[in-house]
Amino acid sequence: MRTALDWVVTIGIAVAFVLVFEAEVAKPYRIPTASMENTLHCPRPGAGCQARFGDRVLVNRLAYRLGKPQRGQIVVLHPPAAAATHGCAGGTFVKRIVGLPGETVSVRKGFVFVDGQTLHESYVDPVDRDAQTAVWPAVPPGQYFVMGDNRKQSCDSRVWGPVPAGNLVGPVVAVYWPPNRIRLLP
Repeated sequence: MRTALDWVVTIGIAVAFVLVFEAEVAKPYRIPTASMENTLHCPRPGAGCQARFGDRVLVNRLAYRLGKPQRGQIVVLHPPAAAATHGCAGGTFVKRIVGLPGETVSVRKGFVFVDGQTLHESYVDPVDRDAQTAVWPAVPPGQYFVMGDNRKQSCDSRVWGPVPAGNLVGPVVAVYWPPNRIRLLP
């Protein structure tokens, strides 16, 4: 009986640890759409998806409790309410931060400018740029302008505006599936 009780307690502690770790520290997500192709893959037969298996990523849920979001970070976020009114599906989104609070983001023929300076985006494949030209108001305090790396297939801040900091779940820190794509992200 004592051995069985030891096993039950040990398993209970392990399950509790995993649940707390996932809820508060690092949570796994899958890439649902082609908005981050070629950087992160979604599974075929989805529109624009290039991989047989979609990437699974880990998100650091503590990062924004300890520091501020940075330009270039790939983040998991809950879209603002305006996303639904523009036909963007619900759930969580995966995008890249391109504009910080107080900055003015513009796009000219598919190239991003921040406060008039070209944003060097080696992660955007030239064939994934769209021909859009637009200027948005300065990003309000406590909000971030996010875009997908596959600009032709991304519903992002260009459509529904900046994202409040409270909607950011955390930065993507690693791809853990499929095995041939395992890597840490900056």
